[in-house]
Amino acid sequence: MGTSAAKRGYHHGDLRNALIEAAAELAAKGGPESVTIRAAAREVGVTPTAAYRHFAGHEELLMAAKEQALGALREAMAEEVAARPRLADPVDNALVKLGAIGRGYITFARAEPGLFRTVFSPGGPVLPSPEDRTGTGPYVMLLDMLDELVEVGYLRQDRRPMAELAAWAMVHGLSALLDGPLRDLPEDVRDQAVMQCMIVLGHGLSGRGLTEEQEKLVTKGLAS
Repeated sequence: MGTSAAKRGYHHGDLRNALIEAAAELAAKGGPESVTIRAAAREVGVTPTAAYRHFAGHEELLMAAKEQALGALREAMAEEVAARPRLADPVDNALVKLGAIGRGYITFARAEPGLFRTVFSPGGPVLPSPEDRTGTGPYVMLLDMLDELVEVGYLRQDRRPMAELAAWAMVHGLSALLDGPLRDLPEDVRDQAVMQCMIVLGHGLSGRGLTEEQEKLVTKGLAS
């Protein structure tokens, strides 16, 4: 994602997408506050007037950048899941996948703080509507993962409602802390915090706690 790429997109006649790419790059460097029509136009090499033919204002451009950032977050989570080998036991497999999507979320927040803040900037939806489960965004990934834990018998159906909010709060809270007051923690301590967060989440979802073997398995899965 670079200025030269944005300019190449424009020279091929696709100014709208070039502006979106430039906006996403601005967001990556400086967060949502840096996304403006004027700044994106400058990156692409056109006048603000030309940019306004495609976006009514910076809020509309920011929403497009937000969509790109959301896709990047989802990709980071999916990559963490794909990096883990599939386990024979369905419960163990689901628990490791849950840990992987949590780690992917936190890793993205640490690696791309500007894009992460853009995802959760005011305006525009982050969550799909209750009837829309056809997408592949981060929230839908979490919902599907918790449903899988119900299917394999780890998470009781009566404990399923709102479990996604509890899981999201824990992972997002740690992400915010690592981007704020805990940003100077040594790397190994950060990794331990991520692992402990996912272990505690796994204990809480079951209502009974992880077995010692499951705890070791989740720890090993996150370390690999």
